[in-house]
Formats: sequence, structure tokens, C-alpha cells
Amino acid sequence: MTDLDVRRSALPLNGVKDLDPLLERAADAEFVLIGEASHGTHDFYAWRAELTRRLIAERGFGFVGVEGDWPDCERVHRAVTSDVDPFEAIYDFRRWPTFMWANEEVVEFCRWLRRWNAERPPAERCGFHGLDVYSLWDSLRAVRRYATANLPGEMEAVLEALYCFEAHGHDPQQYGPATRLVPESCEDEVVNLLSCVARTAPADEGGFGVRQNAEVVAGAERYYRALVRGGPESWNVRDVHMADTMARLAAFHGTKGVVWAHNSHVGDARATDMAAAGMTTLGQLARERHGRDTMLVGFASYRGSVVAAERWGGQHHVMRVPPARPASLESLLHEALPGRASLFLVPPPGLRPDWYDEPLGHRAIGVVYHPERDRTANYVPTVVGRRYDALIWVDESRALHPLHGEPWDDAEPATYPTAM
Repeated sequence: MTDLDVRRSALPLNGVKDLDPLLERAADAEFVLIGEASHGTHDFYAWRAELTRRLIAERGFGFVGVEGDWPDCERVHRAVTSDVDPFEAIYDFRRWPTFMWANEEVVEFCRWLRRWNAERPPAERCGFHGLDVYSLWDSLRAVRRYATANLPGEMEAVLEALYCFEAHGHDPQQYGPATRLVPESCEDEVVNLLSCVARTAPADEGGFGVRQNAEVVAGAERYYRALVRGGPESWNVRDVHMADTMARLAAFHGTKGVVWAHNSHVGDARATDMAAAGMTTLGQLARERHGRDTMLVGFASYRGSVVAAERWGGQHHVMRVPPARPASLESLLHEALPGRASLFLVPPPGLRPDWYDEPLGHRAIGVVYHPERDRTANYVPTVVGRRYDALIWVDESRALHPLHGEPWDDAEPATYPTAM
């Protein structure tokens, strides 16, 4: 592979109009999954937002699903589909790491989304929803509130699930270990809750929301139980839940969707060493279930700065991202395109360069990061031409802009133990 091969396959990316080739590729897609190489980089969020705006405005995409919790994102959804400034709903994200969503970049996008929606009738407004599985207690309480007001006949099933989890304490991290010591779980209560809610909730948006919260409770119960056993199962529970939620949103709204998540979820696991470890990803599941209706977009950068924390649950701050290690994907792109931003399509128009099919280390930065260890960790062996349908390259990237500090006192931690 040569620098010339890279330069020939690169498309310039200097402004929003340079996304045109990506919009053309996405013309027939039902789902466009847009990644990030870290949860704390301004450039990834900014380009992802620009692409999403154009998908909504020019291609008719009707919802944005993110790697966030359903209850938190529902507050944002209510704001962007009404006349309420979404700032407060975004500021109120409390689950560590809050900076993933409580940041200036998300506020800017959601304010644009509210303005876009304000010019359209309610049935044509674009939603903002959480796909993740962590909010066990928040979702269970949301089910109880809804059932108290709207489904009194299902309160027995709701309370049975609530009392079961209360018996294990209010910390979901303790639920899994407790079921290892005493092999009595809340699985039966959760299955009964899900069945009752699915059977009786109405077909309107409120009914869809309570069914989704019940699905989150079921997914969280499986996730925390799998977590203590180790291995890939807990990761797979998350990504299957996100893929299921994405499909449910598309079916309910009758529209196409954009998804925001880390490259580690958006990329196809079969193009990495994740598949050999028994792991699947949202991107792989989307391709298997929806085929050509799916488009996967990854991100990469060579150096810069990032928001992350030094330990789990700790205070985030801006860290330096050192130059990528030699022989990595990032090093290859930097040597060919120093100081530039570029777009790569798979396959690029008119050619198939060798480097698309070569396994290369591809950097993935989590919410916990140690720059001094960057060259010995953080790289996922990747065949980029099979992992993504497009790659956005930023040679030097900048840190995200969080709205507030952390940790909050009552937050259930998220993305443990992989920090993705």
C-alpha cells in the first residue's frame, strides 16, 4: 500500500457540501449508523450532527437513536418535538459519563432539531430516542408511574417486579453478584411484567414508551446477570437490545432512522477481532437483519485532545491524544493526508485500494483513557473496507465541551466494563 493509494481514494472534506457523496450513497438506506472513535471528541460530534441534519432535511429520516438511556432521551424527545428549549433536558443527564450527552455539541444539534420540527405537523416531526439498556430503575419507575395512571389492572405485575429488585437493593451493579450467591433472579417477574404491558398498553406514543421501558427493564436484568459471568454475553445483550430498539422505533414511527454510537458498536464485528471473541455489534446485526438498507459510517483521527476520565466514575477532563502508533490505520492516513480532513467511501468510485482489505490497528478511545498507554492499548485490528461503508477522517481533533462536572451522587454507571 502507498500514500498514493490513500490519496486517490480520499474525497475532500472541508465543508458541509463535501458530504454530498455520502448523502448519495445513503439515498436508499433505511438506517444510517454514525460512529465516533471516542465519546469525548468535538469533531466527531460536529460532523455527525452535520450529516444527520442533512439526512433529516434532505433524505426524510424521522428519528435519531443514540447510545443513551431511554428515560433521559425521552425528556429530550419531548423538548425537541414541542416548543421547549432542550437545554434543561440535556443538562439533566446524570448517569456517568454525563459528558457523552450533556455537552454543547448535543445542545446545538437538538436546538436545530426543535427548530426543524416547529415547522412541521406533529406526525412529521423527527424524534430523539435512547437505545441503551442501563436504566433499570429509571425505566421501572417510569413503568410504575404509567401503569398507576393508565394500566391499573397490571399493577400487580409491576409491583412484583419492583419488589423483587428492591430485595436485591437499589444498585443494579449488585443485582448480578447477588444472583450468583443466591440463584434467585427477577427474570420471571420481568418476563411477566413485559408480557402484561405488551398485551395491554395502547398503540399511541405513551403506550409505545411504556412498552419500551419494560423492554429496558428486561434487557437490564439480563445484562447485569450476564455481567458477573464474564465473557462476551453482557456486551451482546446490549447490542442486541439496541438493534431491537432501533427496529421497533422504525416500525412504530414508520420512518427511517439515524443512530449515534461508538465505532465499537457501529462497525461490523466480523471485520475485527471481536467476532473471534464471540462478540456481535449493532452494525453487524443491522447488516444481517436489514442488508443493503443499512449504512455504517466510522470516524478516525491521528492526534488532538479528548474528554475522558482516568478512572471509572471519576471526574472527566481534557486529555492529550498522542500521535497514533506506527503501522495503524490512523498513521497510514496521516502520512498520506497530513493536516487534512477526508471522506472515504467503500468501495471508492472507480477503484478498490489494497489498504481497504488489509487488517490494521484502528484506535478506539473509551470514557476511561490513559494517553501514556495509548500505543500498547486502544487499537482494534480492523479491515476498514468490511467494517464500515464510509470513514470520516480528521487528522487533528479537538475535545468535546461538557455542560457540567461529575460524578452526580445518584447515578447508575454506564458502559461498564468496556468503556465504550
